[in-house]
Amino acid sequence: MQEQRRRTDAIAVLGMHRSGTSCLTGLLEDAGVWLGAVSKDNPHNKKGNQENFLIMHLHDMVLSDNGATWDHPPDADCIWSNERLKSLGEIIDTYPSDRTWAFKDPRTCFTISAWKEQVPKLRFLGTYRHPTSVAASLNARSPGISMRDGNALWCRYNKKLLELHDTYDFPLICFDLLPMEYLEKVQSVFETIGLNLPAPEHGFFEPKLRHHCSDITGFLTDQAEDIYTALTARAV
Repeated sequence: MQEQRRRTDAIAVLGMHRSGTSCLTGLLEDAGVWLGAVSKDNPHNKKGNQENFLIMHLHDMVLSDNGATWDHPPDADCIWSNERLKSLGEIIDTYPSDRTWAFKDPRTCFTISAWKEQVPKLRFLGTYRHPTSVAASLNARSPGISMRDGNALWCRYNKKLLELHDTYDFPLICFDLLPMEYLEKVQSVFETIGLNLPAPEHGFFEPKLRHHCSDITGFLTDQAEDIYTALTARAV
C-alpha cells in the first residue's frame, strides 16, 4: 500500500474557512481532477463544501489529540499518533493511483506533515480572502464567532498559510478578484499543471454565491493587514 501512495498524484487545496477553498476545489473537478465522495450541498454553501467527511473527521480527531479545534487551532503542525496515521493511510488507499485526485479541508493547514509523509508527491494550491469578508461569513454561519474573533482566527490560519508557502512555494489565488479576473488566474495556474477549465457558463464558479464581499477599506487589525499584504504580494 505504501508504494501505491508514493506514486499517487494528488493536490491539496489550502486556505482559511470561507476563503474560496470550496470554489477552487470545485473548479479542479471541472478540470477533470477526481474528488471522490464529497459534500455537494450544505446550508451555507449551496454547491457543497467539496469535503470528504472522513478526512474532515480525521483532522478533527488529530486536532483534538493536540488540544485544539478548528476554531482554536494549534500554534504548530499537529503531531499524529500511530492510530491516526493508520486511518490516514486507509483513506488515501481509497483514492485512485492512476489519475490525479484532490482534497480540501482548511484544517489541513495544521495537519500537513502526515500528508507529506504518506503522499510525498502531494502538490498544493492556496486561496485567501479579505479578513473582513471571512469574519462576516463566519459570523453568519456561526453567530457565536464575533467579527473580532473571526479576524483573529483568520490571522491564525493565514499566518500558517504563509509559513507553508515559504516551505512549498505553491500558487496562491485571491478570492477577492472580480469574477473574470479570478477565473483567468485559476486557468493560468491550472495550465501549469496540465489542466483546463470549461467555459465559465458550464463551470462550478457562480459569482452570486460569493457572499459577504468586503472592499479593502473594511476593518482590519494591524496583524491582519500585514498578513493580507504579504499574501497579496505572493499571489499569482
